[in-house]
Amino acid sequence: MIEVREVGQRAAGGRRTLREVSLSIGAGELVAIIGGSGAGKTTLLDAIAGVRPPAEGEVSYDGGGSAPAAGSLGYVPQDDIVHLEMPLRRTLRYAAGLRLPAGTSPERAERAVDGVLEALALTGREGQRVGSLSGGERKRASIAVELLTRPRVFFLDEPTSGLDPAAAADLMRLLRGLADAGTTVVLTTHHPPDVLVCDRVAVLSQDGRLAFYGGPREARERFRADRVEDIYLHLAEGDAHDWEGRFGASAPPASGPGIGPLRQWALLTRRSLDLLTRNRLTLAVLIGSPLMVLAMFAVLFRPGAFAPESPSPGATVMILFWIAFGGFFFGLTYGLLQICNELPVLRRERLTGLRVGPYVLAKAAVLLPLLAAVDALMLGVLRALDRLPAMGWGTYGELFVTLLLCSVAALALGLLVSASVTDPAQATMALPMLCFPQVLFVGAILPVPVMAAPGRWLSCAMSNRWAFEGLGHSLGVDGLWATGRSPLGPPLLASYGDTFSRPVAVDWAVLGGFAALFLAGACLVLTRRT
Repeated sequence: MIEVREVGQRAAGGRRTLREVSLSIGAGELVAIIGGSGAGKTTLLDAIAGVRPPAEGEVSYDGGGSAPAAGSLGYVPQDDIVHLEMPLRRTLRYAAGLRLPAGTSPERAERAVDGVLEALALTGREGQRVGSLSGGERKRASIAVELLTRPRVFFLDEPTSGLDPAAAADLMRLLRGLADAGTTVVLTTHHPPDVLVCDRVAVLSQDGRLAFYGGPREARERFRADRVEDIYLHLAEGDAHDWEGRFGASAPPASGPGIGPLRQWALLTRRSLDLLTRNRLTLAVLIGSPLMVLAMFAVLFRPGAFAPESPSPGATVMILFWIAFGGFFFGLTYGLLQICNELPVLRRERLTGLRVGPYVLAKAAVLLPLLAAVDALMLGVLRALDRLPAMGWGTYGELFVTLLLCSVAALALGLLVSASVTDPAQATMALPMLCFPQVLFVGAILPVPVMAAPGRWLSCAMSNRWAFEGLGHSLGVDGLWATGRSPLGPPLLASYGDTFSRPVAVDWAVLGGFAALFLAGACLVLTRRT
């Protein structure tokens, strides 16, 4: 049972979108929220569901709690919020792993998947990619994700939008069957026939007030309307499946605590890897871009720049800088598009008890091996082509750790930005703004000691600076310049001061700190946004 008392809501800028809405929804009722465009239907639905708590008034469940326990609430937004790249059954398996209680056996999870596929008449589509399903089938797939746990209360935002009349009628029969089996169902709709299936209808006026709440027949009488469609006019003035009974004999709702953060992380890591390998274009870009950049490095740098008998300080600095920047660039671009594309899915899964920390760390865990392979390949190829000096495994181990920490810090920065923007276009626009400071203030084009004071302070916030200086320390460039016969060596070394004399462990600690800070920032941003 849901009690809505004097609920009001405000949009950005303070404009009121809901005004003093009060109503009671009985357990097992099917309730529709209708009204003109902009009347606040979705706003009221989100307030009742707890997606966006009301600015005024309160919502209580069963006379007490402000929200049901995680797993007992289902929410389906207007858009079909499911991963389109994977087959339907695989999508539902991952959803079951996140939603079903801890300790659920694989066999029981598989039975839950089979049950929702059968109940939603999707058994014949289980092997198809979700993106290839019809509009009605995708809508049912989106609902199937929530039905895995048999929620006690179910919210849907315009579930029949975009469906043909037959598919819409089928879906409403399904929801009617859910309500008859004891689930409280609340939906918004613009489709008048949907209302006739419901127990009650809440009619919102254009200013966000509750104009009527009661049965569909009483609503027509109240507005002196022969049809539900006519209610909108009065507001403006002042192959079917047998859904009934499908859930009556099914298993009781799943109960118990959800899986812990470690299992969430493991499951999300597998899902992210699965999604990555199924998107061939993204995978080709992730693998192909480092190879293209590495080829340009091989053409750009001349061999023997680190030779003690004829050092080239200018070439040495540029090689060090572009290696560091390559690690930064790969990490940043890998992270930028990871979250903004999935934000609607994450927002939906947060309602089921998903933690933000495991989600962010799963993204990092999937991309970390790929970044490690790219960084190792870059160092190996440049050494094989004599763009880097011949040194022992210990030195190259230091170079690899420095470069990998640089990539991880940049990956964390990319995830933070991806969590902050709303779409991939904004993430792409942020790329040059993030890269230019890492070029100008690293200390390669202009040494840090000769920068203006504000520039020196700003350089401390550039993660790429610490990778650049760590690489230079491991390769001993200060000693190379000081002992070489090049007349440019000592003066250039003097302009760099003690840039490369710091122990590399300090640079590692700073890079690790950047990574931790950016990952924590991504978690905080996602917590606020979801």
